[in-house]
Amino acid sequence: MDRMFRVLGFWTFVIALMFLAGHMYIPAALFAVQTILFVVLGYLKLTERTYMYLFGGYMFVSFVGMVWYSTFMMH
Repeated sequence: MDRMFRVLGFWTFVIALMFLAGHMYIPAALFAVQTILFVVLGYLKLTERTYMYLFGGYMFVSFVGMVWYSTFMMH
C-alpha cells in the first residue's frame, strides 16, 4: 500500500507539471503539495489499514472541496 501512495505522488507530480506548462500556477502548487504529501506518506511504512483511512479521508476532503467550490464559487 505504501507503493500506491508513491504512485499517487508520481501522478500528482505529472498533473502539477501539466498545470505548470499551462501557466496555471495555483493548481500546480496545490498538486505539488499533494505530491510531497503522498511521497512522504509513502515512505512512512504505515499499516495497510492506516493507508486506507488516510486515502478515505483524502477522498472525502477532496470531494467535499470540489462540491463546495462548484456550488458556491462557480455561480
